[in-house]
Amino acid sequence: MIEVRNIHRKFGELEVLKGIDMRVERSEILSISGASGAGKTTLLQIIGTLDSADTGEVLYDGENVLKYKPRKLARFRNSNIGFVFQFHHLLPEFTALENVCIPGYIGGKSKKEVEVKAAELLDRLGLRHRLQHKPGELSGGEQQRVAVVRSLINDPMLVLADEPSGNLDSENAKELHDLFFTLRDEIGQTFVIVTHNRELASSADRELVMRDGNIVSETSS
Repeated sequence: MIEVRNIHRKFGELEVLKGIDMRVERSEILSISGASGAGKTTLLQIIGTLDSADTGEVLYDGENVLKYKPRKLARFRNSNIGFVFQFHHLLPEFTALENVCIPGYIGGKSKKEVEVKAAELLDRLGLRHRLQHKPGELSGGEQQRVAVVRSLINDPMLVLADEPSGNLDSENAKELHDLFFTLRDEIGQTFVIVTHNRELASSADRELVMRDGNIVSETSS
């Protein structure tokens, strides 16, 4: 579904990515692990079109999206890629339901359609009783589940998660990890997850390990 070909990225004289080649299969959970500074987050941002590469290609269904002009790239990102970060980045003045709806509104969908779908997804993830609560009224685990729902609202081809459980205790982290696998099994969602959590990394369908800007190993579970 997604191919990354010969991606190089430098910041000044520091070469962060040194010719990355990788693929992402449809409906799989792919983890990327490695020490801090290995280039994991930079790679994730390039796959997610939040950053550009100095050289190389990122192909979604065979099309190099890095060649898109900014407006087309923004539309593509909103429609095809969901994001979950270590910090939930929920807007504090909006309810859980409103936070989830925002990418749908940006995508030009009708208010009613988006709100119905957001409520259904929140219900599915055990948050029916939290729709009208603001982030400050939610636990850390609930906030991250809302962030996951937000990432799914536009039916993305791919969800990218950067240390999604890094700010959670062990119980909430396990619940979040289980949720990823449930979403893969039930709706065929594809995930690429950067993580230091060994349990999550090793239980993924495939694990890539990075070191010094290179992928040094690949393991299938």
